[in-house]
Amino acid sequence: MPTPVIGVLALQGDVREHVRALESAGAEAVTVRRPEELARVDGLVLPGGESTTMWKLAAAFDLLEPMRERVRAGLPAYGSCAGMVMLADKILDGVDGQETVGGIDMVVRRNAFGRQVASFEADLEIRGVAGEPFRGVFIRAPWVESVGAGVEVLAQIHHPEDASRIVAVRQGNLLATSFHPELTGDDRVHRYFVELVRAA
Repeated sequence: MPTPVIGVLALQGDVREHVRALESAGAEAVTVRRPEELARVDGLVLPGGESTTMWKLAAAFDLLEPMRERVRAGLPAYGSCAGMVMLADKILDGVDGQETVGGIDMVVRRNAFGRQVASFEADLEIRGVAGEPFRGVFIRAPWVESVGAGVEVLAQIHHPEDASRIVAVRQGNLLATSFHPELTGDDRVHRYFVELVRAA
């Protein structure tokens, strides 16, 4: 089977880390900053970073609408942290007028786990990711408030202050996590996405 070409949206955020993880997982990773680069990829990663900055830069680089069109047409996409916000159909605690690429029928709350000082790590059981629990790194992370009927919940976390929170989801060719697997050196989540791209 040919090696899938997976783009990493390279406007802002932890781009290099995703490129390394994708290559480790058996994909050819390229950076995407322009619509013509987006047109050449088999899959797309929306990295962690700052979702409002990412949205404004995507609009400025004329990438927002092309990304929406390709996602609607079935392009596999994976969003981590801010990327999860970008793939949500609805967001809470966004800035005025904040837009997303959308595609996953979920409501996501930005910075839900608190500010940078509230960053933490936790072991997660992720459906579809075999082996020992996955060490999730949460940095100013969002969580999923609710999902539609077509969304599969892949992982939840028990938050000390309240009930369990959804931190990983999949809907068709779209995958999103609250945490940053690209920062762990464990490429199993990226392998899961690469296989999803191959299957598409």
